[in-house]
Amino acid sequence: MGKNKVTSSDVAKAAGVSQATVSMVLNKKYNVSFSKETVEKVEQAATKLGYKVPRRRIRKDSKGGKLIVVFCPTLTNPYYVMLLQGIEEVAKENGYGVFVCDTQRDMKLEDQYLKMMKSMQPMGIIYTSSPSFCRQVDELSASIPIVIIGNRDETMSVDTVELNNTKPGRLMARHLLELGHRKVAFVTTPLLKRLPARIKRVDGFVSEFEGMGPGYHVIIKSPGERWNEQMPSIDSEYRMGYDMTKELIRDEKGITAIVGLDDMIAVGIMDALLEAKYKIPADISVMGCDNTLISSLQGVSLTTLEHFVVLKGRDACDIVVKKIASLNTYNSEIQPTSIYHVEYEPKLIIRGSTSYAKIHF
Repeated sequence: MGKNKVTSSDVAKAAGVSQATVSMVLNKKYNVSFSKETVEKVEQAATKLGYKVPRRRIRKDSKGGKLIVVFCPTLTNPYYVMLLQGIEEVAKENGYGVFVCDTQRDMKLEDQYLKMMKSMQPMGIIYTSSPSFCRQVDELSASIPIVIIGNRDETMSVDTVELNNTKPGRLMARHLLELGHRKVAFVTTPLLKRLPARIKRVDGFVSEFEGMGPGYHVIIKSPGERWNEQMPSIDSEYRMGYDMTKELIRDEKGITAIVGLDDMIAVGIMDALLEAKYKIPADISVMGCDNTLISSLQGVSLTTLEHFVVLKGRDACDIVVKKIASLNTYNSEIQPTSIYHVEYEPKLIIRGSTSYAKIHF
């Protein structure tokens, strides 16, 4: 049998440092500084093991043309469709094609797509949410420009369009607090550690209510982790909002507002309330987030948060295109990692689904 190829993880183990440290030291990425001792340990371990840093390939256009791959967890949520719209606009403007890998929130499928990248050799990759395989994505970034839209794992050295997901949560909470709501519910998709954006949005909302002191209460309603492992259907998030709301109105009394993590969940919330003969917003107010098209329909009129999703997609693709141009222009083995922090202030869009809290006697 042939000798196994030495990886950066092997070097990290030998040097007693993290894999991210090895990647940044050996790729001479200057956005982070390390002690002389750390640099020497990494370089000595790499030399001893015979590790060679993967070189970025400067590729001419392939027969299939210039290609950017987009990893997307689902295409059933309008949020990701809006991101793709922004990505494809910039790609088209610069002569690139877009290939979408719909992982369907399946880690095995995501892993299969990642393994395909070495043979596909796209000119750039965009993740529209936090990757499940941080180490593999970080290693792949040594040869292909990669941008993540979302909350990047701190161990990674990948270009990122960072999103402060606590801000939408805080803004949603403040709106309801100003309307006198004291007992509310927040319906969310499973709060998994590998998906920090969800957690941050909920935390931002809860922290505003907790800051008001006793008498203010938030009920977090979330399905089990198994829901996240199911193949998304066109009504997955709508159905979750609907089912969770049915449970809330059965088990809880005195709730005056229910918030959905996104607009699709919020629409499910509204349908469950209307079916149970609740008036919106007279009995219970409802809020969503993302300002998708459905929220503005006259029959829905959903109060929501605009955080400029299409523009975030454009930003991510623009960064990838610039990184590709940099590789082709300078033809250098030393490439900087410029962690982009592009942030839009979320804007409250008040429509007909929220109003002053109903007083319970």
